[in-house]
Amino acid sequence: MRRGPAVPLRAGDGRHAPPPPLPDVYNIIPIHDLLTEHPSIRYPEVRAAAAALRDVSNLPRLPFVTRDPHMDLVDWLGVLFGFQRDNVRNQREHLVLHLANSQMRLQPPPTIPDELDQKVLRRFRGKLLSNYTSWCSYLGRKSQVALSKRNNNSNELRRELLYVALYLLIWGESGNLRFMPECICYIYHHMAMELNQVLDEWTDPNTGRPFLPSIYGDCAFLKSIVMPFYKTIKTEVDSSNNGTKPHSAWRNYDDLNEFFWSRRCFRKLSWPINFGSNYFDTVVKSNRIGKTGFVEQRSFWNVYRSFDKLWVLLILFLQASFIVAWEGTEYPWQALERRDLQVELLTCFITWGGLRFLQSILDAGTQYSLVSRDTMLLGLRMVLKSVVALTWTIVFGVFYARIWSAKNSAGFWSDEANSRIVTFLEAVFVFVIPELLALLFFVLPWIRNALEELDWRILYVSTWWFHTRIFVGRGLREGLVNNVKYTLFWIAVLASKFTFSYFLQIKPLVAPTRALLNTNVKYNWHQFFGSSNRIAVVLIWIPVVLIYFMDLQIWYSIFSSFVGATIGLFSHLGEIRNTEQLRLRFQFFASALQFNLVPEEPLLSPKMTLVKKLRDAIHRFRLRYGLGQPYKKIESSQVEATTFALIWNEIITTFREEDIISDQEHELLELPPNYWNIRVIRWPCVLLCNELLLALKQAQELADAPDRWIWLKISKSEYRRCAVIEAYDSIKYLVLTVVKYHTEEHSIAERIFDEIDNNIQFEKVTEAYNLKQLESVHSKLISFVEVLMGPKKDLSKAVNILQALYEFYVRDFPGGKRAIEQLRQKGLAPHSASTDEGLLFENAIEFPDAEDELFNRHVRRLYTILNSRDSMHNVPKNIEARRRIAFFSNSLFMNMPRAPVVEKMMAFSVLTPYYEEEVCFPKETLRRQNEDGISTIFYLQKIYEDEWNNFIERMYREGMKDDDDIWEKKSRDLRLWASYRGQTLARTVRGMMYYYRALKMLSYLDTATEIDIRMGTQELASHHSSRQNRSLDGLNSVKPPSSQKLGRAGSSVSLLFKGHEYGSALMKFTYVVSCQVYGQQKAKGDPHAEEILHLMKNNEALRVAYVDEVHLGRGEVEYYSVLVKYDQQLQREVEIYRIRLPGALKLGEGKPENQNHAIIFTRGDAVQTIDMNQDNYFEEALKMRNLLEEFKTHYGIRRPTILGVRENIFTGSVSSLAWFMSAQETSFVTLGQRVLANPLKIRMHYGHPDVFDRFWFVPRGGLSKASRVINISEDIFAGFNCTLRGGNVTHHEYIQVGKGRDVGLNQVSMFEAKIASGNGEQVLSRDVYRLGHRLDFFRMLSFFYTTVGFYFNTMLVVLTVYTFLWGRLYLALSGVEGYAKANSSNNEALGTILNQQFLIQLGLFTALPMIVENSLEHGFLPAVWDFLTMQFQLASFFYTFSMGTRAHFFGRTILHGGAKYQATGRGFVVQHKSFAENYRLFARSHFVKAIELGVILIVYAANSDLAANTFVYIIMTISCWFLVVSWIISPFLFNPSGFDWLKTVYDFEGFMNWIWYRGVLAKADQSWETWWYEEQDHLRTTGLWGKLLEIILDLRFFFFQYGVVYHLNITSGSTSIAVYLLSWIYMVAAVGIYVSISYAQDKFAAKEHIKYRLTQLIVITLTILVIVLLLKLTTFIFLDLVSSLLAFIPTGWGLICIAQVLRPFLQSTVVWDTVASLARLYDMLFGVIVMAPVAFLSWLPGFQSMQTRILFNQAFSRGLQISLILTGKKSN
Repeated sequence: MRRGPAVPLRAGDGRHAPPPPLPDVYNIIPIHDLLTEHPSIRYPEVRAAAAALRDVSNLPRLPFVTRDPHMDLVDWLGVLFGFQRDNVRNQREHLVLHLANSQMRLQPPPTIPDELDQKVLRRFRGKLLSNYTSWCSYLGRKSQVALSKRNNNSNELRRELLYVALYLLIWGESGNLRFMPECICYIYHHMAMELNQVLDEWTDPNTGRPFLPSIYGDCAFLKSIVMPFYKTIKTEVDSSNNGTKPHSAWRNYDDLNEFFWSRRCFRKLSWPINFGSNYFDTVVKSNRIGKTGFVEQRSFWNVYRSFDKLWVLLILFLQASFIVAWEGTEYPWQALERRDLQVELLTCFITWGGLRFLQSILDAGTQYSLVSRDTMLLGLRMVLKSVVALTWTIVFGVFYARIWSAKNSAGFWSDEANSRIVTFLEAVFVFVIPELLALLFFVLPWIRNALEELDWRILYVSTWWFHTRIFVGRGLREGLVNNVKYTLFWIAVLASKFTFSYFLQIKPLVAPTRALLNTNVKYNWHQFFGSSNRIAVVLIWIPVVLIYFMDLQIWYSIFSSFVGATIGLFSHLGEIRNTEQLRLRFQFFASALQFNLVPEEPLLSPKMTLVKKLRDAIHRFRLRYGLGQPYKKIESSQVEATTFALIWNEIITTFREEDIISDQEHELLELPPNYWNIRVIRWPCVLLCNELLLALKQAQELADAPDRWIWLKISKSEYRRCAVIEAYDSIKYLVLTVVKYHTEEHSIAERIFDEIDNNIQFEKVTEAYNLKQLESVHSKLISFVEVLMGPKKDLSKAVNILQALYEFYVRDFPGGKRAIEQLRQKGLAPHSASTDEGLLFENAIEFPDAEDELFNRHVRRLYTILNSRDSMHNVPKNIEARRRIAFFSNSLFMNMPRAPVVEKMMAFSVLTPYYEEEVCFPKETLRRQNEDGISTIFYLQKIYEDEWNNFIERMYREGMKDDDDIWEKKSRDLRLWASYRGQTLARTVRGMMYYYRALKMLSYLDTATEIDIRMGTQELASHHSSRQNRSLDGLNSVKPPSSQKLGRAGSSVSLLFKGHEYGSALMKFTYVVSCQVYGQQKAKGDPHAEEILHLMKNNEALRVAYVDEVHLGRGEVEYYSVLVKYDQQLQREVEIYRIRLPGALKLGEGKPENQNHAIIFTRGDAVQTIDMNQDNYFEEALKMRNLLEEFKTHYGIRRPTILGVRENIFTGSVSSLAWFMSAQETSFVTLGQRVLANPLKIRMHYGHPDVFDRFWFVPRGGLSKASRVINISEDIFAGFNCTLRGGNVTHHEYIQVGKGRDVGLNQVSMFEAKIASGNGEQVLSRDVYRLGHRLDFFRMLSFFYTTVGFYFNTMLVVLTVYTFLWGRLYLALSGVEGYAKANSSNNEALGTILNQQFLIQLGLFTALPMIVENSLEHGFLPAVWDFLTMQFQLASFFYTFSMGTRAHFFGRTILHGGAKYQATGRGFVVQHKSFAENYRLFARSHFVKAIELGVILIVYAANSDLAANTFVYIIMTISCWFLVVSWIISPFLFNPSGFDWLKTVYDFEGFMNWIWYRGVLAKADQSWETWWYEEQDHLRTTGLWGKLLEIILDLRFFFFQYGVVYHLNITSGSTSIAVYLLSWIYMVAAVGIYVSISYAQDKFAAKEHIKYRLTQLIVITLTILVIVLLLKLTTFIFLDLVSSLLAFIPTGWGLICIAQVLRPFLQSTVVWDTVASLARLYDMLFGVIVMAPVAFLSWLPGFQSMQTRILFNQAFSRGLQISLILTGKKSN
């Protein structure tokens, strides 16, 4: 029964029946038929696992089921509990494959290979059920896995198999419940209990019959268990209003799962599950169980609440250092000697008590909704904590007051006062007891781990006060060594920060503060709070305090850069940086490749003994530093040389297939097989070039020296020695081949070579020959080889050359003259006279077949060696090829585990979620031109110029006749070529399938014998001439594209395969792409579906999983997880499994749900998560075996559960912006991750190509979390989950995977917005709170500063700029600044103190890690040069701009929510973005803020006494102006054709049309009004506190008016409050004028136009009249008009912002229309302000071409100029 892809399943088809006799369709191994011809069936381990499952002899008979002879244990379980048939088939294969793979790895191998080893099963059960076991222990329940201790009982083996299979079956059908691991534990617990009762043949007490499970029948498990849970999740998600409701109002996946962390789950749900329980949605919402474990409340206080230890430290140090600095001594320790100060420092404990009180209030305020009838103790603890903290604060306050009263009454420090100090300190000791205990456990981490992992009641009671008992977050401490490492790191960071803060931030501000407090300032305005200067002092301190809180991030950045670089150095990164360095170490590289990638012979004892480890380390050391002569070993072992050649040539062949090298470079780089009896390794031509000529020179110089001297001198260079020997051997072979055998000439030639060989052997060469004549021999040989290389070989020319050579050898070359008779005696001259008359060689030459490609290739190689004078330093030309070769060769000298043979390696899968992105670019997309006439293909040809030329060369070689064929006959190749340079699924699939190709080759090399390899290379060589595309052995499938006819480009190893390689590779590797909507795409006939099918057709290890929707009528829909593959024999797509889902897939975030539905189809011990924008390289795939071995090594006290892998950002060459982005990313994914993994031990998972320990994650919630909105950055939660559940994340840099990044500013900003919003959500999440509290102090610091802290501090930087400028504005407008300047010189210091720090922080945040990582990998000078180039390309603008993006979205998300998944663009950026589009995207996040800061700077410049000194003003405000300019100009600077005058004009028109568009139901990109409402969405969903805070922040805009009106001339210096109140008349008048004109416009403009004009005239006349009267009758001057604009425009904006917050109340009133139309005017004004500099720069000549040069690389800029000229000509 074979099912095609198109047959939809009717209802009921998913039910379970005994398996049909022989379903032909299988996934990887045909377990249903172990007699088929399939390469994997030959493994005894597969047969053993399958046989173990077939043992159903003693199992109880099930009623109503006929016993099927083919039934096995998994089928039996399926029938027993009602699992779906395809779920059973899927998990059967899963289980067999895993057990077989595990048994293959067993060391020592089992005695009976055809029998399943109990150890294998026991280990697997232990791992798969480890979470269940610890859950049982945590809840104090007995585990239902009942096994006796006796070994090797077949019943026990079977029972163990049943437990494992049951878990897999439950997991495989749970759908969305897989995100709730403890819910699955609960289900498993009861089903295992029922399984035990069936196996132990209990009788049912109600019926008296044999016991049957409570769920039974077709599809019973899904319908009776999974669906009710699913419905509950769905109901909760639906009630969240698409995630916009507060998180506290509905239960997400975590809440529903954490219900199973308490014993009440057994009481409430029982078994069979009581679906009337208030856990399910069957109960009304008010009676349902609410949030469980944690409540996510939206507030900035979360940053304090989750990381309170950090803030306590910072606040207490700030207080202490302020107290010490206030004393005014030069050094702090001098002040500390004074008793008064010592007592003052005790106030820190009062503050600490207060902070504890704050923490308890925050806990109660955010978590109150957790308190219910079941959790009364929690409420009690919250109250008690607040009471205790308050009590401590009061006690400390009272004790402190008593100390001073005693001192003051005595007048000095009496004994009474001192004894009161002691009392205070005793209280402090009691207060800090918990901290001291924590410190003790920090020093002894293993004790803490052991205690936390014990599930004893006494321990819960004793820790009840400190934290709620939870299932995760126990035993997180690291080992002592790691502890010491990260502690030292943080002590150094904190010491630097505190020293800097005290001496350079706090101390310098004390004197100005004192001065300000002591001066009596005359204010310029009405002063509300008396005349003290406290507000001024606070405003001066706020930016300093903000920087104090933020700059730990900078110190972390500095230290982590240098620590990361040091670790990188010790890991041997960047030792081979380019091809020149590889040349010097190439022969060691050959040995290193052999050492790392070719498994060693298995020893008798498989364990890594100490001696063996030491031997390996010494060998690595010798290779790394070039000690010894490794090539001698390779040369002596023909097999090793050939193995190296096969691997190296395959790498070079893939380079050629990817078109990053040309045919010629391919020949120069490859190692040809030894075919001409050459006695040395034939190194690549690249290494041998020029060497022969140098050797000739040396021989001529030392012509009279002994042979040995010359040879020693030549042999000093290994390549020169090889070049000489290879040239000699090749010429000898060539001459003897060309001269016919059995002719006299042939024997003469043989004798000549014998003579030379003899002379060489007896070291008589210098005696026998005149070496000064070598030059002429050399030139004659070159001309001989030239003849052989020509397409038409000239016989007479060849005869002449050979005769000349013969003459020369006989006459001129020997040291002494020889007579003809002597020559004849030695056989060096012809005997007959006929040939003596100058006809030697005439009839004796026979050229080889001109079609013999191999012969021609060797001749070309010989010619290169003989003739090359080029040092070939630029081979290969392509930068990417050079980078890859350098990285690969360098990585082989780094420390990595030895590779096992393929059979014994860990199996793994790759999983890629895919939605609707591009699979392969269609022709139309490539040809479509943008408004500049630039098509994607043109853009790619220019950016990848050399790769395009290589591609065309390959196409001609593959049969293309002329350039036009490329769009017709070769269009598929062309589309693939373009797709492999974009971020497409085709590129990702090609990259990942390199694993399969590498494994096949490695499997062949593992099993090939010496004879196989030797014969194989000969066979490969002979295939060169007759290479055809033939089908594979064994699997009879379509040949992968790798080995198609490559002509000169080399042959693939796949020609040598024996057939079993496919089996090995498929057993070890599967690639699942989860194409969520593939079913819909097929139904619609979407071209994407066709492309996906094409990918399956060409990649046999590729599987596609998708969700199929089957409509049953009456609105009913069934959803299925379907897995398909392409059957090579049937030549069509076939369906392998179809498993029904409980309902629609997407309840949470899309990507994790997509991953989760397909994870059941992955196989192996590990799974690599690969995104749709990633790529892989063949040479890196070779190291995967080594990487997987890392799972066996302990890192610290644990084995890794996630192996971090480094990335290479491949989009850097696209534009300068992409380069900045990739530079920033590269430092994060290399240096950043390296430091996080070691020494900080806090690396998470960041959506990188990390490799997960699959069976560790399967029972613990999968590869990511999926709750709506809170888990919007789904990937990182896998890391949080892993750390909280006791996993270990490492980072490995000897292997890399490619990754694409966004390349246009709009895409980059959307990506940064997504990440920043995601971090805003993380701040609220339970995972971050738990990590903040459960990690020790220093790991918590690492965690904070590398996740949410980075974004929080970025926001603080921007806030600092704000507070600094508002503070300066206050000082200037109030008159404090002028007064202070007149009375002291302190203000100069005030001005400059803050400024330096802005410059420091802007630079250091992004630049330092980048420069350091670059220096490490590419050298210091290239790194500095790169950095300077970036500055010239205006990278600082980009980094400053993206800082604004991060700050805005992070802050907005924490305040108001509204985080959305942004689908980031993956295209190429050649498209000009219109002004209106840029305005929509950046108006609120950048433009408005920049304009606000700009207005402050202008008002400050106008009113500050300091600004009168231009230099001081510039020094003070330069970094702020830089911020303003970069926020306004960046979107246009990085916009293609951003400064084209015509485009600017059109853009402005488009913007105005957009502003005034009045259509109904328009989209945001058509109408301003729709956009304006969308921009306020977050204010609709925010809570009361969010609204209040928003209004308070908006009040700042009224300050302009208050400050500026008192400076107007009309006020005549009055500071009465009436001045401010009267100024509002202006506001009222302005709004009145606007309203009356718009009223007149609405009423009269259309029909009674004359009345409208009249109204306008009256209003204008009145306005002018008022201004004239003011000018004449008061002290009003014209400048006041300009100043008042700067004062009142911000007020209007402030009113609009507040109105938006109050929209629910205002929308129904008349006011709202006025607000909306005023807002439209404001947006128009902002647009004009932003447009002005853009228009000016567009008008400047030459600026546009400069921008193109900055934005794109040279080749593209040139191409663009040329194409513009051509299009100009066309249009003319």
